[in-house]
Amino acid sequence: MKTYKGIIFDLDGTLLDTIEDLRDSVNDVMKIYGWKEHDTKACKQMVGNGFRKLIKRALPEDKQKNELFIDEAVNQFSKAYQKRYLNKTIPYEGILKLLESLEEKGIKIAVNSNKRGDYTSALVNKYFSQFPWTAVYGERESEGIPKKPDPSAALEIADLMKLSKEEILYIGDSKTDMQTGQNAGMDTIGVSWGFRGRKELEENHASYVVDHPEDILKFI
Repeated sequence: MKTYKGIIFDLDGTLLDTIEDLRDSVNDVMKIYGWKEHDTKACKQMVGNGFRKLIKRALPEDKQKNELFIDEAVNQFSKAYQKRYLNKTIPYEGILKLLESLEEKGIKIAVNSNKRGDYTSALVNKYFSQFPWTAVYGERESEGIPKKPDPSAALEIADLMKLSKEEILYIGDSKTDMQTGQNAGMDTIGVSWGFRGRKELEENHASYVVDHPEDILKFI
């Protein structure tokens, strides 16, 4: 087995269960326009490519190509999420213990998310500020860094860690994460407790799939 010295984590669906706050905020938008609300299962399939894609997927089909309307709906979502993004979000069971174990082992860690950067930083600061993150990256398209599955951010993190891509595990809960890791030349771990489940991870060629956070320690 390879020796890994660094881990890049996705955030939503991997470290943090954010789905209820996301769902409630999406449904705030649906209520404004008098549309049918979405349940948790549906919202789990919408998340993962940033706020704009989330809202576009949540809108009725006849609104999904109207960019001006999408702008308006994203603005409404941002207002709603700002009010509630810390209401129900919690770390998945076992995540804090995992991060403690990784710190004890000297494993370098980072976050790479498609979530808006200010929320990514705020959530990591609230729940995981005690840990020595090499980088905490959210969406940075305004800086010319494409969203996942583009590997640019992951490779930038590898440079900051001073590790080769072969020494880093890329961990997430979705096909976007598996593709990001693969595009960066990194081995991947798919976590089945997140928003998508084991089938999507296996279909997208995860190097490994785990069911509990402590299982990740088998690879370190």
